Amino acid sequence: MDLTQYFGSNTFNDAVMKERLPLGVYKALKKTIENGEELSSDIADTVANAMKQWAMERGATHFTHWFQPMTGVTAEKHDSFLSKGENGRVMMEFSGKELIKGEPDASSFPSGGLRATFEARGYTAWDCTSPAFLREDVSGVTLCIPTAFCSYTGEALDKKTPLLRSMEAINKQALRVLRLFGKKDVKHVDVCVGAEQEYFLIDRDKYLKRDDLIYTGRTLFGAKPPKGQEMDDHYFGTIKERVSLFMHELNEELWKLGIYAKTQHNEAAPAQHELAPIFSTVNIETDHNQLVMECMKKIAARHGLACLLHEKPFAGVNGSGKHNNWSLVTDTGENLMKPGKKPHENMQFLLFLAAVIKATDEHAELIRLAASCPGNDYRLGGAEAPPTIVSIFIGEQLEDILAQLIANGKATSSKEREMLKIGVSTMPYIKKDVNDRNRTSTFAFTGNKFELRMVGSSMSIADANTVLNTTVAESLCQMADELERADNFDDAVLKLICRTINEHKRVIFDGNGYSKEWVDEAEKRGLPNKASFVDAIEALTYGNTVRVFEKHGVMSKAELQARAEIDYEIYSKTTNIEANTMIEMASRKFIPAAIKYAGVVADAINSISSALDESEADNEREMLGECLELIGDARRTLKRLSDNVNTAARISNEEEKAHYFRDYVVKAMQALRESVDALELQVDAELWPVPTYGELIFEV
Repeated sequence: MDLTQYFGSNTFNDAVMKERLPLGVYKALKKTIENGEELSSDIADTVANAMKQWAMERGATHFTHWFQPMTGVTAEKHDSFLSKGENGRVMMEFSGKELIKGEPDASSFPSGGLRATFEARGYTAWDCTSPAFLREDVSGVTLCIPTAFCSYTGEALDKKTPLLRSMEAINKQALRVLRLFGKKDVKHVDVCVGAEQEYFLIDRDKYLKRDDLIYTGRTLFGAKPPKGQEMDDHYFGTIKERVSLFMHELNEELWKLGIYAKTQHNEAAPAQHELAPIFSTVNIETDHNQLVMECMKKIAARHGLACLLHEKPFAGVNGSGKHNNWSLVTDTGENLMKPGKKPHENMQFLLFLAAVIKATDEHAELIRLAASCPGNDYRLGGAEAPPTIVSIFIGEQLEDILAQLIANGKATSSKEREMLKIGVSTMPYIKKDVNDRNRTSTFAFTGNKFELRMVGSSMSIADANTVLNTTVAESLCQMADELERADNFDDAVLKLICRTINEHKRVIFDGNGYSKEWVDEAEKRGLPNKASFVDAIEALTYGNTVRVFEKHGVMSKAELQARAEIDYEIYSKTTNIEANTMIEMASRKFIPAAIKYAGVVADAINSISSALDESEADNEREMLGECLELIGDARRTLKRLSDNVNTAARISNEEEKAHYFRDYVVKAMQALRESVDALELQVDAELWPVPTYGELIFEV
């Protein structure tokens, strides 16, 4: 089948709208999508009818407003097109009102205090900038309409609404700057993002034998296998046939949904893989990435596999991230993050670069939080995951230009690209990039975009991009305010770039982000280092955060405070589930298995003791003693964990509870794990009650 013929076949995209809508309706809808103009009820009715007909022709019987509450996943309520007709017959209807507005329950989703339990009314509102799509599965076909989700009083209860607001904010401020550079033809600036998705695939039957994977998405116990990823033989290695079949079906389903799935390969850890897309506008890419994760899980099950999206499903090997590649592109096709052949002369690029550097330095803690979740605490800081210290890598060429600006008030040269000679006469020379890449950098410039490498694999990318958009919008706003007052624009913009770089150069770092030296150096520079998710949450309620987000209409103080409350609650609930899962597995599986093994050893010693000399008998008794000692350690650490969980349950303040979980419960969890993992290495493999690391990550 020709990919170009079926790509996007399950989306109500621009081509479908142009084909099925009257020309006047199509133009009116395009004005709404591109310029935010209001859509009349008559236009909405026509669009809804065309959308219904298109969906029904493909087998759809139901529609749903598909939204993204602050749980981090998606939600939906399905309604059929069914309507009562005359004489007991039925009609299939879908109105403009149903297209534009839905009303799901707003009391059962996290609201951080924005909604009381008895205040149930909430609204979903059609996001016409993101195409409606069809979801096909064994239950049939459903028309899914991407929507925002807000409360009865207008506060955002989702991740999409602030993202859309932030897109408007950065568009407005970027246009102000571009007007100063004479770009009168630019009507809109889009944030373009490509989200690389890392994930693990394991055998589903083995997955179902691990309560920790089922309940928490990660292994809470597991001794290190004889071989991990140290041989680097999995990275970019030949894809196993079973996995390749999964990837083939995944690609087909994503392509039908209009998702630009481009690259697939084995990642560094055994059983780990990655999918990378072509860039899309950020709100569409956010929707697409949620669909990617949904499709991965659904399709994996069809192949007898389980897809793990947790940031650290296995201790001791690479965790999974979601590299968020971010850039600004005009409607005329200009990438504002592209330096050009002579970046030292490109004042427009240098100003936008300075704006990003300034935003990153001034809002580092907020960026760190926006890429945080409970699972990411176990990933950040090693094995290709950036550290918790937010810094920017810009590469040799740009560092040289910025050094010239700081030293001389101007830059006169740019490092040229060189030819790479492989050393084999039959191979052509290769033109090198002007910069290498730094995989330990939090926020790295990679030639024509910035790559935020912190985001966790299970997370929505909406939060990170909302923060990037809003904080860069604030930098651009301050710059535009200053430049609009300038008498001599050329002199003013050069001085502004130089001053901004000089004031915020502390956040630029090109070295090894994993090293102890960088931690010490960052402290000397005054850069924040929020070691955990819980530490970072307070950034949401900083006065400067509230000022910037309210100034640009992205979130109110109440909406920011609500998200802080939700984050504390999510951390506590996540850790509580993990702790209780550990308690159950240790008490009902691992300790009984170890006791059974100790009984087997004791019986064996008794049955053969007469045939052993004294030294041999002592060796056997020593082995039994070690096992019993480990069982005792496991029982003691289990009791400590249970006590700490019970103490946490009595804490009512969500912030205090989250800190208690981090400081006491997590440490007790680690102690119990160490005891049980030591038992795993001693107990007979036939008696161990769950699949081991080796069985999980190598037997796919």
